[in-house]
Amino acid sequence: MTNNDILRRVRYIFDLNDSQVIEIFAQADVTVTREQVCNWLKPEDNDDYKSCSDEEFATFLNGFINQKRGKKEGPQPVPEQKLTNNIIFRKLQIALNLKADDVLDLFKLVDFRLSKHELSAFFRKLDHKHYRECKDQVLRNFLQALQINFRGDESATIEAE
Repeated sequence: MTNNDILRRVRYIFDLNDSQVIEIFAQADVTVTREQVCNWLKPEDNDDYKSCSDEEFATFLNGFINQKRGKKEGPQPVPEQKLTNNIIFRKLQIALNLKADDVLDLFKLVDFRLSKHELSAFFRKLDHKHYRECKDQVLRNFLQALQINFRGDESATIEAE
């Protein structure tokens, strides 16, 4: 999944308009234009399509955390230069204040089985012996579960792996 795909899905799940997306970036102390946001949201075959870089998307996720949980005192977190599905999954979990059991309950909405141990492996440090890479399928199922939970939209389809 690309950053643009995930941005589109998050925007749909939480019913965010362009102004709200711009405000989320502002929560992370970054200014973006409506044109930038529109270009990120366009289909890839559109001439005006622009790829959302890892740093830009990490900034959006940091702003999303600030918007949902409140801005913490002091300097803001520095956006990651390189994003992985594990980092994206973790930032969404933090923003929505979801505990492990909450995430597992969400996965049940899409009939995706995952144990608590498997889930915790996604959030371990990269050099930990039980670290596990979060594949696109897991992130896609998580986003679909969020969509069902927040929008009640069970007609959402998961793209084939």
